[in-house]
Amino acid sequence: MKRWAYIRPDAVTALEDPVVQKVLPRYVKVVENKLPASFQILKKVPVELPQSLESEDMKKLHTKTMKKFRTLKKKIDKKKIALDGLKTPQFSLLDLKVYIAREIMENCRFCEWKCGTNRMKNELGVCKVGKVAVISSEHIHYGEESYITPSHTIFFWSCNFDCVFCQNYTISKRLENGIPVTPTVLAKVIEERRKQGSRNVNFVGGEPTPYIFHILQALKEVRVNVPVVWNSNMYMSEEAMQILDGVVDVYLTDFKYGNDICAMRLSKVPRYFDVVTRNHLVAVKQAEVVVRHLVMPNHLKCCTQHVLEWLAENVREKVLVNIMDQYTPYYRAKEHNDIARKLYPEEFKWALKKAVDLGLNVKS
Repeated sequence: MKRWAYIRPDAVTALEDPVVQKVLPRYVKVVENKLPASFQILKKVPVELPQSLESEDMKKLHTKTMKKFRTLKKKIDKKKIALDGLKTPQFSLLDLKVYIAREIMENCRFCEWKCGTNRMKNELGVCKVGKVAVISSEHIHYGEESYITPSHTIFFWSCNFDCVFCQNYTISKRLENGIPVTPTVLAKVIEERRKQGSRNVNFVGGEPTPYIFHILQALKEVRVNVPVVWNSNMYMSEEAMQILDGVVDVYLTDFKYGNDICAMRLSKVPRYFDVVTRNHLVAVKQAEVVVRHLVMPNHLKCCTQHVLEWLAENVREKVLVNIMDQYTPYYRAKEHNDIARKLYPEEFKWALKKAVDLGLNVKS
């Protein structure tokens, strides 16, 4: 038995769970190397560059070529074509995504803040991330969902939210210096962790969204087959979601709030519900999805109920839902009376029952 199995025995057979296989069938096959990760397919889709490299022309080219990607992916999934039998083009769809992402770096709008800073010149926006990729740490993590564990988690430095209860506040609030890394270093680490037994590479933080350009560069150099898990607050721009299409195998989303008032007061983000629901609707069309909802004290009606009802009404059969009970008043949470304590057991039971009654695929 593998050593990690003693730490997380529930993870050993998690991929065999009928609910997991129903909602995450492709992810399971990629973990088991029965299918290629989506980003490896992107590398095989050729792109014929137009004479004009104007931004709008490149975006139109991206939209057109993504149709070819989806066709190829279907053929590969049905075993009609083998990825290994395809030539690697001089310029691929993944290269095109890197090109577009670099342009966005010069007028940054990866997330919904759309600060417009030139990060290639180290100008800083809300996230305070400049030109260079910075991580807090990376390791094989055994505390994720059973079907995600063991997971190679790369904790990116900083965040585009300002949550008063953040458990990783030393990372998100930039209280630690972080470690600058190159795409080549990231690629080598991803390859090594996969060989060591990670089921996936899990881009998290803080928040990975400011690092889309750097992550795409790293994936260009990754040679092993490993599913990409995008562990995010889902406050990405529509442009960012388009770039991530075909890169992400599983969106591991953090759906915090059921309304904009709570989001603004506790995380200082505007238009939260519209943006995050919009992106969930896109995510289920692009990849497989696991939704995390952290139940917070005194927020059952205003947040938990609204989040679960929206999920049930819009994406019920397409997502796994993890109802989380580990809320702890970290950072500055005790300055806010409504969230200044841990969750009561009866509050979590109410949330869990609500999710089950709504017919959601509940799985931790």
